[in-house]
Amino acid sequence: MLVFKFGGASVKDAQGVINLGKVVGNYTGEQLLVVVSAMGKTTNALEKLTRAYVDGSDDMHAIFDEIKNYHYQILHELFGDHHPVFDEVANTFVEIDWMIEDEPHDDFDFIYDQIVSIGELVSTRIVSAWFNHQNLTSKWIDVRGYIHTDNTYREGIVDWDKTRASIQKDIPALLGNGIVVTQGFLGGTSENFTTTLGREGSDYTASIFAACLGAESVTTWKDVPGILNADPKLFPDTIKFDELSYQEAIEMTYYGASVIHPKTIKPLQNANIPLLVKPFTHPDAPGTVIKQNAINKFDKPVIIVKNNQVLLSVSATDYSFVSESHLSEIFAAFAKHNVKVNMMQTSALSFTACIDFSPERFERLLKSLKETFKVKYNSDLKLITLRHYTDSALQEIIGDETALMKQTSRNTAQVVVK
Repeated sequence: MLVFKFGGASVKDAQGVINLGKVVGNYTGEQLLVVVSAMGKTTNALEKLTRAYVDGSDDMHAIFDEIKNYHYQILHELFGDHHPVFDEVANTFVEIDWMIEDEPHDDFDFIYDQIVSIGELVSTRIVSAWFNHQNLTSKWIDVRGYIHTDNTYREGIVDWDKTRASIQKDIPALLGNGIVVTQGFLGGTSENFTTTLGREGSDYTASIFAACLGAESVTTWKDVPGILNADPKLFPDTIKFDELSYQEAIEMTYYGASVIHPKTIKPLQNANIPLLVKPFTHPDAPGTVIKQNAINKFDKPVIIVKNNQVLLSVSATDYSFVSESHLSEIFAAFAKHNVKVNMMQTSALSFTACIDFSPERFERLLKSLKETFKVKYNSDLKLITLRHYTDSALQEIIGDETALMKQTSRNTAQVVVK
């Protein structure tokens, strides 16, 4: 039994959906579960729609119309003017229509998940319909009935016991009758609300299903030849890894390597299931395999760049030393507001952390910390991480940029630059 995951780039247009069908058609003898992301840049567009709805912007309906027209254009190119999937997609978009008719909910993260999740629901409707149109027998399922989470919106925490029971109860029988198509990135609460698993969380979805079903492997199909040592859009002369160990892949994703969601690897490692990262434009290419006892070769450092960072400095109002009790209170605030620390340092009088900038979470964190501490921050920064670095490579990457904070260990160097 195999699990495939296709990202948004692989289904950004009608030709992408057609190509996806061809890739899957090569595995007709296998039991296959296919996880699909939202099409193209739909998640970004739905984020923009969410913001417009919350802010009461005049262009809210125009943004929504653009999203719908984009999908209907793909539908027309695939199916012509008449097919039952048109009604399925329209009925899915109606969920947003109903929501934006009312006043916004107080919790932005809740609103985000209910709107942004529509991208995956629509894309999988289209992909499943195309499979059946091509005589690839397909069953569409709603992942929210199988991956159960708590109420941490935008970062849903999976209830593994409940999730495993739901998946093992239904999915094996469905796999015996054809391809199962479902959504990445999404989960469901006990109150039947939608959660998301974190940005780019479709990889994690695939690993959850694989671990619960004892899959032979997971393949995530990308628009790159495999896992590279750096983003080819930012750095020339990148190299591809033929294989990586689970441990190295976990390190890379922890520091922000975007090719795989950070939570993807651990369930696969626990079940000893290999993860293949392959190019959807060249499905016969070997790509990269992540597995136990892989041979890691690093002829060049792994370079990871995270933009839109904030450097936050917290100190006591009476200029006293930053003690363990202070740190306990600071970390409690980070945990309460679901803010992940990407890099941190302590000095005698301050605690400094580099974090991703998320407006709502940052404002809540700031308000909480200011009740007890003095807080200063710099925004619009960049965090550069080098795994298996050399001093010369680190200096070359930093170049003329101003370094605000720097850390080095045996294998890893991190620097926040302005």
